This record gives sequence, C-alpha cells and structure tokens, in this order.
Amino acid sequence: MTDGPAPDAPANVLTDAALVRRVLNGNSTAFTVLVDRHAPACLRLATRMLQNRHDAEDVTQQTLLRAYKALGKYDEREQYRAWLFAILLNRCRTAAQTRARRLHVVSPGLDKAPDVAVLPNVARAELRDDIARAIAQLELPYREAFLLKHVEELSYEEMAVATGVGVSALKMRVKRACERLQILLGDGDDAKQ
Repeated sequence: MTDGPAPDAPANVLTDAALVRRVLNGNSTAFTVLVDRHAPACLRLATRMLQNRHDAEDVTQQTLLRAYKALGKYDEREQYRAWLFAILLNRCRTAAQTRARRLHVVSPGLDKAPDVAVLPNVARAELRDDIARAIAQLELPYREAFLLKHVEELSYEEMAVATGVGVSALKMRVKRACERLQILLGDGDDAKQ
C-alpha cells in the first residue's frame, strides 16, 4: 500500500500529487479540486503580471487547460503549484509580448506602460495604487520574480521550477526589483533631492 490517505478518501483532503494520479487514472472530478485549489492564485498572479483583469482571466483559463493536457508530464517530486506557475508565467510572457506588439502597431508614439489593474476598495487604496503602479513599471523578469517571492511566497527553489531560472539569478532579480521599487516609491537615495 502507498503512504497517504486511503484510495477512497475525499478529494479535498488529498495532496496535489495524489489528485494528479486520480486524474491520470480517469477521475476528471479530481482536476476540479486542483482548479478550485490553485485557480485563485493563478488569477491573482496573472492579474499582477499583466495589469489587466481580462487578459489575466484568459491566461488563467489557458493555463488550466494546458495543465490538464500536460498532467502526464508532471513530476510528483516537484510542487504542483510551482509546475502550474511555470505554465502560467509562459502564458503571461506570451500575452505581454502580444499586447506590446499590438500597442506598437496601433499607437507607436504612446507610452507603452500597461494600465494599472483595478484594485478592490480597501483602506489605503491610494498606497495600493502607488505600489501597483510601481510594480507595473518593473521590467517583466523583475516583476515576475518579485511577485513570486513576496506575493505568492514561493521559495527560491519553487521559483526556479516555475521560471526555469537559477536560484542565484532569481535572488538578484528580487533584490533589484526591491531596490527599483524603493526608488519608484520615493524611498531610495535617488528619490531624495
């Protein structure tokens, strides 16, 4: 017998790897549990990466469909979330490149900074808007690393799986993103005059 919950255990108490095994064995409802578990984080990350809710929803749907089709390639030794984020980040990169090309063709003289996503009404909405605008100004690799580390709270090892980038390079990207954010938010030496 294998370690873990009994074969007839409810799907919502199973590990991600056990759910993947169930899906691969023909239990498609187990994938619904994976979607329920991870879709909110995917949508949150995609929205912050793309700065556009509609594009983020499209990318999240594409990601979940691609993940379903590629479940046979998932390696149980990896965290499912990191594996899923790798697919999501690739979709985000493609969407960002497509949007940049479209903006360049449609309006070559306009500023190419993406629109800031609509944030929920909360206390300190102005600060949240400032932070969102600053994050949106980061170059995509730095924004990606910053969000994975400080918003999604992935370990550097999980980030490496998700991005395909080495741990030391990711640490440098996070450090540079934080330095740039300090400047953009007025806390860096360059902002003081």
